[in-house]
Amino acid sequence: MSTALLALTLAAAAPDGPSIDLNQLGFQPDDPKTALVEGDTPVVWQLVDAKGRILATGPTSALGADAASGMHLQRIAFGGFRTPGKGYRLVAGTRTSAPFDIRPNLYVPLARDALAFFYHQRAGVPIEARFVGARWARPAGHAHEVAKCFTGLDERQIPWSGCPYSLDVTGGWYDAGDHGKYVVNGGIALWTLLNAYERRPAAIPRGANGAPGLLDEARTEMEFLLRMQVPEGTTLSLPSGPFKSLAQSAGWRSDPADFASVDASGMAHQKVADRAWTALPTPPQGDTQERLLYPPTTAATLNLAATAAQCARIWKGIDDAFAARCLAAAERAFAAARRNPQIYATNSFTGSGGYGDETLSDEFYWAAAELYVTTGKSEYHQAVTASPHFRVPAGEPGWPQTATLGTITLATRPSGLPEAEVKRLRALLTAAADRFLADEGSNGYRVPLTQYTWGSNGALLNRAMVLGVAGDLTRDPKYRAGVLDAIDYVLGRNPNHVSYVSGYGAVSMRNPHHRFWAPSLDPKLPGPPPGVLSGGANSTSMADPVSLKMAGKCAPQRCWADDVHAYALNEVAINWNAPLVWVSAWLAD
Repeated sequence: MSTALLALTLAAAAPDGPSIDLNQLGFQPDDPKTALVEGDTPVVWQLVDAKGRILATGPTSALGADAASGMHLQRIAFGGFRTPGKGYRLVAGTRTSAPFDIRPNLYVPLARDALAFFYHQRAGVPIEARFVGARWARPAGHAHEVAKCFTGLDERQIPWSGCPYSLDVTGGWYDAGDHGKYVVNGGIALWTLLNAYERRPAAIPRGANGAPGLLDEARTEMEFLLRMQVPEGTTLSLPSGPFKSLAQSAGWRSDPADFASVDASGMAHQKVADRAWTALPTPPQGDTQERLLYPPTTAATLNLAATAAQCARIWKGIDDAFAARCLAAAERAFAAARRNPQIYATNSFTGSGGYGDETLSDEFYWAAAELYVTTGKSEYHQAVTASPHFRVPAGEPGWPQTATLGTITLATRPSGLPEAEVKRLRALLTAAADRFLADEGSNGYRVPLTQYTWGSNGALLNRAMVLGVAGDLTRDPKYRAGVLDAIDYVLGRNPNHVSYVSGYGAVSMRNPHHRFWAPSLDPKLPGPPPGVLSGGANSTSMADPVSLKMAGKCAPQRCWADDVHAYALNEVAINWNAPLVWVSAWLAD
């Protein structure tokens, strides 16, 4: 490792060496408590209070060389200490940890602030100081957004004929650090928030200062997704069928199928976004780019079907008219996807992310599962039980792999499935959770993850969500311990000695790749509000100028930088903050 990179990874360290890595927020009294410190030789550790009084002591246990972090590690376990207090520290040799608390209800503020992220990301409305404080208040971005469809030549000189209408697509959430609003990715983020609510409504913290609660926030995105649906009686020219060729420089096929005239009624547009990338930084109210609807896709249509079906059962009895509107949209979308099963996103438009996915059996299963649980209709039951995903092991959920979302719904919500089938689906989820727990043995920091790709922190928290579901189903404490291992890593028990959640911990992420939380580029702009999750370590998809300099020179868990230009390492996104809400609410429950 180069001297510069070593300095980067030790930026939060004590002057005489690496810090003691632990959850910088702290611990709940009865939970396991673990810390890591670099070193070859065991040393004596001490737990001290805010006045420096020694409260507990013991030897570290040697773990040896750890390939994931590139370090030799010693473990400190002090779960036996349960006395609530503030400002505790661990001392091991000459090294001292960040201060931390031990107290009940530790994760309630985190759940609230992680949810508030979505209010900050809202489009179409002003972000009000009475909810977020003057520092983060801003005028509405894209306050009245009526967009036409993309027409003309894309980046590959392929002509698109557009559509005969404009849509009012005001509202929703900006996806990440850019100004795009995406149906694929909006879908999993929305589902995750609504699933947290379905799991136990009372566990969801209320918004601070009267700010919107979870259902208000979720409805903002749901209304946007509904607006992205293609009107009835619409025929469009779209590439229909499998891709022709695999692009050498992309991770998904890029030469689309031949265009055909299709009945696109009920489909959903993939995204609304700028014609070209906006400059960094650009607050949304300063975006002057032309906003365009990009072509409908089967994946976006199934994301709409799944979340609108989920919406229909949640809002039933709360707002029956909205529930009925969601159900009608869901059934229209599912029928449209069946009619047009191979209309894929292409990566040939600049100015926004692609979210390309050419394997859609998982989205069909997910949407059918949501519709079946909501309606009980035999056509959706048949679609669920005929899917291969109904019987294969569950995996790590993500926007390209949504089958596990459907399995969670079928395994945890009342439906017409026989009890034996429900038990089998629950066993698939607990088996997935056991696989994630087994992955902890691959690294000294005991992270239930083995690959550090783009958005690794979001992937880790999606795994933690599955662990939490397994904990609910079995009441086995090993799954809670796994969830805690994941959140401990995110909040500071990692070899970068940092909390990846802004505002949480003595040293936390400050410079996300984001167009309006960018004080390093414009001192008039604020940094991130509390509760924003960095994408995290990424050793496999080096794409930005910062990460490219690190490629091949950092251990997987240490490939990270707190830099506004590091979009492959330090961007933020709705699909990563959503499982942070789910997991912190689960821990707070």
